Amino acid sequence: MRHRSRAFGALILLSAPLLVGAAPPGQNVSASVTGLRSTKGQILGCMTAQPQAFPGCEDDPQARRLTVPATTQRLDFGAVPAGRYAIALIHDENGNGRLDKRLVIPREGFGFSQDAPVMMGPPPFAKAAFTVGEVGQHLTIRMRYLL
Repeated sequence: MRHRSRAFGALILLSAPLLVGAAPPGQNVSASVTGLRSTKGQILGCMTAQPQAFPGCEDDPQARRLTVPATTQRLDFGAVPAGRYAIALIHDENGNGRLDKRLVIPREGFGFSQDAPVMMGPPPFAKAAFTVGEVGQHLTIRMRYLL
């Protein structure tokens, strides 16, 4: 009888991760980029759930950051937990890892989820935010160029 209880206990221990991990890890989020004026350089992407960290993601250690060649027009941020997120993209044409500006006007392309409007600076998180729930999200983000 003791032998069976050990076998049963071992079975419970082996299946415990399946029971505890029953909740899905999240849903996939991806974005297609449109309106690139060239395939030079790279696209820098940042996705955050923290309004105060948008658009640069500097203050969010949980932010998802991507760097892909500008010839790749799809960014995959992977599986994320349910919640509200916003994405900011930069077309870093010269590959220096940042958005170049002339005075205060961006010289390189930029884009935001939800095609959030740009007035005198980047849009607020609320305008760019989208919800990830039981299904994944695939967004289309249009690049904009001012110079």
